[in-house]
Amino acid sequence: MFETNELIVIAMLSSFILLIFSGYPVAWILAGISVLFSVGSILAYQWFDVDTYFLTDWRIFGVMVQRIYAQMTNWVLVALPMFIFMGLMLERSGVAEKLMQNFVDLFGRFRGGLGVAVITIGILLAASTGIVGASVVLLAMLSIPTMLEQKYSPAFASGIVASAGTLGIIIPPSIMLIIMADQLSLAVGDLFMGALIPGVMLGLLYIAYVVIASIMFPSLSQPRKDLPPITFKMILSTLAAVVPSLGLILAVLGSIFLGIATPTEAAGVGALGATVLAAMNGRLNMAVLKDVSIKTSLTTAFVFGIFLGATAFAVVMRSLGGDEFIGGLLKAIPLSPEGIVIVILLITFVAGFFLDWLEISLILLPLVGPVVAALGFDLTWFVVLFALALQTSFLTPPVGFSLFYLKGVVPPSIKTTDIYKGVIPFIMIQLLAVAMVFYWKDLVLWLPGVRYG
Repeated sequence: MFETNELIVIAMLSSFILLIFSGYPVAWILAGISVLFSVGSILAYQWFDVDTYFLTDWRIFGVMVQRIYAQMTNWVLVALPMFIFMGLMLERSGVAEKLMQNFVDLFGRFRGGLGVAVITIGILLAASTGIVGASVVLLAMLSIPTMLEQKYSPAFASGIVASAGTLGIIIPPSIMLIIMADQLSLAVGDLFMGALIPGVMLGLLYIAYVVIASIMFPSLSQPRKDLPPITFKMILSTLAAVVPSLGLILAVLGSIFLGIATPTEAAGVGALGATVLAAMNGRLNMAVLKDVSIKTSLTTAFVFGIFLGATAFAVVMRSLGGDEFIGGLLKAIPLSPEGIVIVILLITFVAGFFLDWLEISLILLPLVGPVVAALGFDLTWFVVLFALALQTSFLTPPVGFSLFYLKGVVPPSIKTTDIYKGVIPFIMIQLLAVAMVFYWKDLVLWLPGVRYG
């Protein structure tokens, strides 16, 4: 039988999951549950002598304030608004439009070539920004009309754009990895280096699928026949269009990997670099700067609002012994340590159907991370593996945010069922990438090992 405090933990988690479907903001749900269960547990202890573990008096609210203040003064999290600003400014800079125009001229003549171009641009955007919504919308607006003109299957085109846009959440600089590093007190630079190879590998797996599927099933895509022959000038123009993105990537990731700058400092470099690119392309003016600044503030406020609620939730959960309870349940599973990790990944995958990646990162990861470390696994490897599994949440209905972003900008001829069908193969590829990283840990650990000797 469960102890009383364990039953309260189960009730807290169940309440959170049920209230998610009520439509109320997640930040308010987390904070409200934390206050209600705190007050209820304290009164149950003081009036009825109920065992509530360490949650026995009103000092819990003082602890909440201290933890929230610590979050707000966390130097690592300063990188979040700057990376968000960088991504939004890059979206407005015109770099992606130039890339798409040149890539269409170069790759559009091949079967599946437009899909390859979209995913390649998705990889470059991902390594320049961690904003999934901006990437999906931008790629859709630039590529979907052209792909439909070339008789691409609506489902195939939708799957390519949605999956390419989600690469920004795993390829550094990733906002998700910054938050995960904060939750488990890991070095952000280590996670960035660990996620680089798996993230690029996932993009290459997408490209391989597009090429193979286009060859095996010609009805999925048609090559353009009205393009001029490939010339040295065309190739040179394409390379010139790639240079700004590569320069920004080297400025941000290169400064981190070489130890020149911390991730927070590199975020400032990236924000400045994206602004310079917008100015070079004639896209920078006060209206753009104002719009990007407002959207950055709103997105940052949304993220930190959930941070505050999740912090309060975690304080109450731990005071009730929730971390020990969850850890005990996982360790009691009659499987090997590898089997327990697989169970955690399955839970993460299923949770992604119903919860946003931010809630899962802030609530589930801090509970399972210590268990995985106690089992003897490298936390950098596990967090990258966890992030890959969690990336599927952007493509899995009913809460797949990339699907919502895409549906909002595609032509009416593309139905919701087309989008759902189109992403299924890419979800399978994501799971394949999870399996590859699970069995070949060096995909994550090799680059950090080279960096630190």
